[in-house]
Amino acid sequence: MLGVEFPICAFSHCRDVVAAVTNAGGLGVLGAVAHTPQRLETELTWIEEQTGGKPYGVDLLLPPKYVGADSGGIDGKQARELLPEKHRRFVDDLLTRYGIPVSSDEEQQPVADLNISPKGYEPLLDVVFSHRIRLIASALGSPPAELVTRAHAGDVLVAALAGTTHHARQHAAAGVDLIVAQGTEAGGHTGQVATMVLVPEVVDAMAPVPVLAAGGIARGRQIAAALALGAEGVWCGSVWLTTEEAETLPVVKDKFLAAGSSDTVRSRSLTGKPARMLRTAWTDEWERPDSPDPLGMPLQSALIGDPQRRINRAAAHADANARDLATYFVGQVVGSMNKVQPTASVVLEMVSEFIDTIGRLDDLVER
Repeated sequence: MLGVEFPICAFSHCRDVVAAVTNAGGLGVLGAVAHTPQRLETELTWIEEQTGGKPYGVDLLLPPKYVGADSGGIDGKQARELLPEKHRRFVDDLLTRYGIPVSSDEEQQPVADLNISPKGYEPLLDVVFSHRIRLIASALGSPPAELVTRAHAGDVLVAALAGTTHHARQHAAAGVDLIVAQGTEAGGHTGQVATMVLVPEVVDAMAPVPVLAAGGIARGRQIAAALALGAEGVWCGSVWLTTEEAETLPVVKDKFLAAGSSDTVRSRSLTGKPARMLRTAWTDEWERPDSPDPLGMPLQSALIGDPQRRINRAAAHADANARDLATYFVGQVVGSMNKVQPTASVVLEMVSEFIDTIGRLDDLVER
């Protein structure tokens, strides 16, 4: 279906990783929810130049529920106008306590909007469908009927991520070609069901719609396990964050390399919806009893966008307290991400270990 050599789909916000996985025989998928149409046009053109016609995909967020959904969505300016003063004060106090100066309104730079409403993502779709993509995926929510129709008219496959069998059924009813069953171990937006439980449930419920397994997959042994559970392939995101090509901030990459599998937490503190990320002082601060509840999407992103940028900038200094706050989305498989290497090497190591694993299992059966 995908036209790839290996059944490995790689989600990344970094175009270099996307191109490298596609060139190595998998399917790179660019996360583009915060892209402007102009930036997306540039990124997709670059990816196509690097991959020479090999297949790749694009991933967006299409949630059915968000602040402003009843009116068709809100832009970044409207979102910032809706931010409660209590939340503004909390973030300002947090930055002050960690030695990060609070910028004035004049000093604040515009932050990329999350394009989660039709008025936000439709211009992106115009760009996407003007390129030679093979797959478009919704990481949050079932794709709208018009998107599915438009994709199929252009011979583009549609995928959607599901954290429960109920969500998978909704995606199938929407006409998707692939369902990504994503366990709670995964980085980013996740549910609460583990991959080992979720994948066979979705496979059985959705047949004959093919299923990809996601969540806790970074090794060839885990790919073998996913296929044993009935999946046709895997969807990986976290494992690429410590590759040479990844744009991960150095301080965060160092934290990933040192982290164990228990050093992540599901938190609403970055996007407003539950997402797994590295546990740091940032997530702990939002869990304090006297902290306000995170706002709904996209208000939380509007609230923390500029502060997060200033945290990351300050964290570049080795002695800065801001380093304690620095975090990013990552799954529990971070405990296995203990070295930096080229993306292509990660793909080939996955394939090699998969082959060895299948050989070992064949030997067990023959006995």
